[in-house]
Amino acid sequence: MFVFMLLYLALVIIRPQDYPVLAESPGPPWQSIALLGAAGLWLFSTRKSFSAPQYLLIPILLLVAMVSKVVNGWMGGALFVFAVFAPVLLAYVLLANAADTRKRLEAVLAVLTVCAAVLALHGVEQASTGIGWTGVELSQGTRIQYVGIFNDPNDLGLLFVMCLPMAFYLSGRGGLMGLRRLFWLAVAGLLVYGCYLTNSRGTLLALVALLGVWVWRKRGIFAAGLLGVGALAGLMMLPSRLQEMDVSEASAMGRVESWYEGVHMFIANPIFGIGAGGYSDLNELTAHNSFVLVLAELGIVGFTVFLAIVGYSFRMMLAPLRRGDDIIDDVPPEVPDEDALAEWRTDRALTLTLLMSLSGFFTAAFFLSRSYVVILYLLVAIVVAHYTRLRRQYPSLPVFSLEQDLLRWPIYAVIGAVVLYVLVKVLLAMA
Repeated sequence: MFVFMLLYLALVIIRPQDYPVLAESPGPPWQSIALLGAAGLWLFSTRKSFSAPQYLLIPILLLVAMVSKVVNGWMGGALFVFAVFAPVLLAYVLLANAADTRKRLEAVLAVLTVCAAVLALHGVEQASTGIGWTGVELSQGTRIQYVGIFNDPNDLGLLFVMCLPMAFYLSGRGGLMGLRRLFWLAVAGLLVYGCYLTNSRGTLLALVALLGVWVWRKRGIFAAGLLGVGALAGLMMLPSRLQEMDVSEASAMGRVESWYEGVHMFIANPIFGIGAGGYSDLNELTAHNSFVLVLAELGIVGFTVFLAIVGYSFRMMLAPLRRGDDIIDDVPPEVPDEDALAEWRTDRALTLTLLMSLSGFFTAAFFLSRSYVVILYLLVAIVVAHYTRLRRQYPSLPVFSLEQDLLRWPIYAVIGAVVLYVLVKVLLAMA
């Protein structure tokens, strides 16, 4: 099962099935075959786990998306939504169960990071020659892109930002006389260069967010704020689209206006929204904001569920980082304290890595409509797999359950909707 999932991850990122040269004869659907193969083997596994709230929340999100089509008058739309999102749900369940040891989780991070580096190399070739080996040319004549779900420079940058902390974590594993560390540092450098070549403002802001989270955990919130401002100022001095960051600039203004339309779609359809996938039917531009997209398409019900999925993922990574070395008291007494402490500090480093990946992803996703993409739910699966293993090893870590938070997420959803409305009004006033 685990090998099938690694193959599936590689196919999701590399996407040879989407190469233009193979469009006329794509061959067998290897990505679906790998996922179904993993599912078939998982059925016979005795190590199934459904303890995290996301196991219930993601199917509920699918159900709400289907209901949103029905209440908006398209019964067949529910089946269409199921066909599109059910494989994403299956991929989440399988990966969250498959990566049940730290060694396996590190293998998942390695596959994701190496595949992202392949896409960065494709981008380097594009920037040099104007066209990559896929046959895809530069976007807008200057920005790198790939195929399939990464055919937008912003999506490509989002992937690079998500995988960058993973590369740095893997560089700390050592071995092979330092060659392993050198390899992963080279991969990290390639991903950073790939971020620059996307010329995506959201991606560059996400890089600042990564740096801010790291400094916050190491030096505190004040130092993180100072360094974040300094890093942002430095990036704005580089020849990039960040120099054009202004609400009244055409691209930025278009996004703000689209957010405004999305908020009003929600006001007109507050419970179940306008229906999953219906945003572009009512507005020329997509939402360009993952939270506005869910709010408009799935209403307050879907927005509540989506916020809970995201919120639990962050809480799962913050909980271990709030604990000190005393947590090794959870470890059986026969394990030497030195070994237990070394294991715990490695687990903390991995936890910080995933927190940074989450922070980078959602910083970039705040400017993109990526609420339903498989990459998001694969990242959530990695987070859930890691925290599930941590709770087995350190039972004093908190248990997260929906029963404890029945009021929390609806309240947060209402607050979030109000914040988005006020933010849009302020940005429009500034323009």
